[in-house]
Amino acid sequence: MRCANYTGFKARVGGAAAERGADASVRDGAPGLTAPQQPSLGLRGGRDLQRGVASWYGPGFHGRRTANGEKFDMHELTAAHKTLPFGTRVLVHNPRTGKEVVVRINDRGPFIKGRVIDLSKAAAKALGFNARGHDAVVLREVLPERGNGDIVAVGLDS
Repeated sequence: MRCANYTGFKARVGGAAAERGADASVRDGAPGLTAPQQPSLGLRGGRDLQRGVASWYGPGFHGRRTANGEKFDMHELTAAHKTLPFGTRVLVHNPRTGKEVVVRINDRGPFIKGRVIDLSKAAAKALGFNARGHDAVVLREVLPERGNGDIVAVGLDS
């Protein structure tokens, strides 16, 4: 147990902090913690859809056809997911770096056990784990800005 003034604490996925919500530590006035940056697209994250390990793919697949028929571009913010419909936009949060990015599902995968999503190289770079190859992530539904009634993400059928 650390003293209340310890500022080197980094929140992790799971545990009591996750049950209270990502911003609960900020609302509670915990020292040294700041709210994660919201995406600059005017979107905000809703409920958590899935937690797990993400990996990325790029050079070997660049220019090849994805499962939905379009050409894969490793420089776009896209991803492969096993069950989410094509075109679904998902906010991907990296708890280790605190970074978030909104990706569009355009492919199927990942095909490695234990992985929940395969991101494009650009998305992995935006989340700060392209050099690592894989990292823990939280997938969140994308909610439109207040006042806009469009639905842009769906839940998972588990």
